[in-house]
Amino acid sequence: MKIVGVYSFNNGEDAVQKKYKKELDEVKQILASIDAKKHKTKKSKERAMRGKVLYSPRSLNKAISDGFLKMKWDKKRVLCDYPTQYYSKGYEPPKISKGAFREMDFIKNKLGIEVQFGKYSFMVYNVCAKMTIFHNLGFINAGIEIVPVKELAEDMSSGVSYFQQFVWDLEQRGISDIDIPVLILGVAP
Repeated sequence: MKIVGVYSFNNGEDAVQKKYKKELDEVKQILASIDAKKHKTKKSKERAMRGKVLYSPRSLNKAISDGFLKMKWDKKRVLCDYPTQYYSKGYEPPKISKGAFREMDFIKNKLGIEVQFGKYSFMVYNVCAKMTIFHNLGFINAGIEIVPVKELAEDMSSGVSYFQQFVWDLEQRGISDIDIPVLILGVAP
């Protein structure tokens, strides 16, 4: 895979280049090692694309994950202890599994990585909520979000978002005082 789009959210590119050059080089190396064609294995069952062979997000994610784990990046899972004091008097909320958690795909030296080949809402959530949460918990200071560009998304299941749409959303949203620096990387086959 190749990086064909770069967007700096809240000075993310500058922050990552200055403080995490070694880690950014590893990210580039991992992505460059992925032969996307090997992951074009999903036979579509969608009416509009029935039978068409598409890129498999699951397979791409596994290959990318293997690359990060080989280079000693860690996954970080935080258990959620949900508050109960906000319910109306008399309402008895259902018991929530004690196994609820949030997870950052990869972390190394306080740089967080999220890989998203899904819906656009997850891209926005990763950058504008999850990375902020992991920063507030002391695990990361900056992040990188890896997403497909339109060219790659067109050969995935319908509804997969892409770099161009994501950048537009972030530009229209603007930056908040709680946002951390995030480098958005758009990848293509």
